[in-house]
This record gives sequence, C-alpha cells and structure tokens, in this order.
Amino acid sequence: MSRKILLIGPTGQVGWELLRCTQPLGKVFAVSRSQCDQAHTHLDLSNLDAIRKIIRDIKPAVILNAAAYTAVDKAEEENSLVYSINGTVPGILAEEAKKTDAILVHYSTDYVFNGENTEPYLESDPISPIGIYGHSKLEGEQAIQAVGGKYFIFRTAWIYGNRGKNFLLTMQRLAKERDMLKIVSDQIGTPTWSRMIAEATAQVLTQLHSPLYQANVEELSGIYHLTCSGQTSWYEFAKAIIAKMPHSPQILPIGTTDYPTLAKRPAYSVLSNEKLAHTFGIKLPSWEKALALCLIETHN
Repeated sequence: MSRKILLIGPTGQVGWELLRCTQPLGKVFAVSRSQCDQAHTHLDLSNLDAIRKIIRDIKPAVILNAAAYTAVDKAEEENSLVYSINGTVPGILAEEAKKTDAILVHYSTDYVFNGENTEPYLESDPISPIGIYGHSKLEGEQAIQAVGGKYFIFRTAWIYGNRGKNFLLTMQRLAKERDMLKIVSDQIGTPTWSRMIAEATAQVLTQLHSPLYQANVEELSGIYHLTCSGQTSWYEFAKAIIAKMPHSPQILPIGTTDYPTLAKRPAYSVLSNEKLAHTFGIKLPSWEKALALCLIETHN
C-alpha cells in the first residue's frame, strides 16, 4: 500500500515545489487554506478541530506543514492570526502526528535569531526574535518540541521562486517599471530557491523510509538549518537578478535606516547547514548557482 503524505499549504512557494518533489514517495493529499483553490481540499487553519479531523481521516505517515503566515510587516498588526497559524497549529500537528507515529516536517525561519551574530548561526545558538513574525515561528518550534515524537524543523531563509510573492519576482517587475532602484545593502543572508528546499526535504524523507537506511527517526528528530550556501546582501542579490534581464536600471545601495519598515529585520541571518550535511549528506548549492538554475527555468 502506498505511503500517505499530507501536504498542508500546497500553493505557497515551498508547498508548490513539495507537491511535485514528493510524488514518488507516496500518495500525496494536498490541503489548502484558500477556498478559491479548487484543485485541493480546503482546510481552515483557524479551525483546530478541522485540522485534527483531516489528519485522523487520512492517517498519513508523513505530515508536511508548508503553511505559514509570512507577511512580516503585516504580522505586527495581526498578532492573533499570526500566533494561531505559526504558533498554535504546529503544536496541533505534532500532537496528531505523535498519536499515529507519523513524521512531521515543519518549516521555520532565520527570524528566530536577533541578527547580531557575525558568523553563521548554529541550531544550538541562543534564539532571540526581534519581531512578531519571528516570535510566532519560535512559538511553533517550541510547541512541536514540547510534544516530541518524530519531527524535523527546517529553518530556512530568504526564500524565492518563480511564483508567489518574493524578492526575485519583485525585482524583475520593478526593473521593467523603473530606471533606478534603491536596495538595502546592510542586511546579510542567504537567498534560497524554494525548489532546493523541497528537493532536500524529499531526500531526507527518502533516507528515513529506505530499507537500506536503518535510522532511529526519533533520535534524528530536531531542528536543522536548510538554506543554500554562501551569503550576500539584498543589494548584491538584486544586482545578480537584474544582470540577467534585458533592461537594467541603475541600482543604488542604501542602509536599513533609509528604508524603514514596520517590522525590524535581522542585520545578519546566515545559517550554518553543517548539521544537515553531517546527518544526511545533503548540501544545497551556492545561492549564485541556485539563482542561475532558477533563472534558466524562468527564461525557458
């Protein structure tokens, strides 16, 4: 019998890629919080009983939670909704997963750190979010850890892709509309293509379910950092994106203080991926290589 995989959030950047990457691993059931999405079953993430029911009805061996509240600035004004989706729901998923011995995969963020480091963050480094979004994601991590069982929390960062709302698509649009762009140059991180996240997730799940890989899943459970390698600024990232476009506007570097936002961003949020590489032998390519591959697909 085919293994059942429940994917929550199949229309987001990571979820859309997961829906494709996990097809060889089992029968995928995709549920979306969007009522307009007729391709997938609707699930209201504010209805905790509905979440429990759909898990109990499907009885998945794997739960992939790619749903999240990701509007960082708007989160400062919608505390209740943010904490429900990012904080409470992951705990419910963990409880249901533990009852049926399922594996829970959940995605978190570099925003659980305050950005004061000068070298890549380890999973064991102190956590200290500086905004509502980061606090809500940390609450989700802690809720899962409190339940225990078989779980993998993948912290990632600076996600982009060829769909949804992200920095790549914004730069491509603005480059066509403007002759000059001002981009923040003093925030450092690692751009990560959503497909790389999904493919790495599928590889981890393949190893965990392989008869050749006799792993104690609970012993391996925990938090793992999952980003492309290297580091850059938003300014340099923008330059790399626009360099591949026929129309190249002038790009000027500015400081964070010159571009005020409702939510404060970490100044440095590079994550160390050594734990993932050591445990599963998985190492994502450099952000430059991943971007090049993504842009090839865009142009084709």
